[in-house]
Amino acid sequence: MNTDARVSILMDQYPGEAAFIRETALRIGSATTKKELLGILAEEIGRYSNFDLQLIGGRLYNEIRKLPSPYREAIRPYFIEQLFGMHHALLLLYRSGASCPPSGPLRDPVLFGDYCRIIPDGCFSWDDQFERNPGLRNPRMRLFYYLISAFTMFVLDKPGHPVGMPFPGGFTVEQRGSDFYCLIRDKEKEVFYSICNFCPARQTEENSPT
Repeated sequence: MNTDARVSILMDQYPGEAAFIRETALRIGSATTKKELLGILAEEIGRYSNFDLQLIGGRLYNEIRKLPSPYREAIRPYFIEQLFGMHHALLLLYRSGASCPPSGPLRDPVLFGDYCRIIPDGCFSWDDQFERNPGLRNPRMRLFYYLISAFTMFVLDKPGHPVGMPFPGGFTVEQRGSDFYCLIRDKEKEVFYSICNFCPARQTEENSPT
């Protein structure tokens, strides 16, 4: 079964969640400035309870646990920063105006519009693990990932994966001055729901490991 057919079937199985996620994506897509987007994202993130966050943390832990050692230990803090570090930064920035309040238009309105359009399908693009474990299916948990990534990439203009995050082969997400570079930036173009397709990082040359 191809991805489009599987997504359509899963959306039919979860009509309430599908409608909610479509509505949320449209609401996010209505933002034209970083400040507007921050406000919408903060309101949407605020819908997640502490229990929801615990579930998300548990799923993240299980995903990390499947990775081989020592890569598992090396990448763990970056995955945690990607989700929960940015969750904290989003709410802190919204509630207190900490650091530098975001201002100005979104860096690429067309790309941002494309990002918002893939969110509903992305939330239902489950892999075989979720097919085998129906109890793990929860499209709102995947929506959390897209909300946090929208904040990171379009409010802060930072890579979706944290600077320093290691990849197999000795490569990392790099910052050089005000620019960011990533080995896998252009590697997931065929995966329509991957955040890499919307990341502000540039593609790293494969012969330049850090």
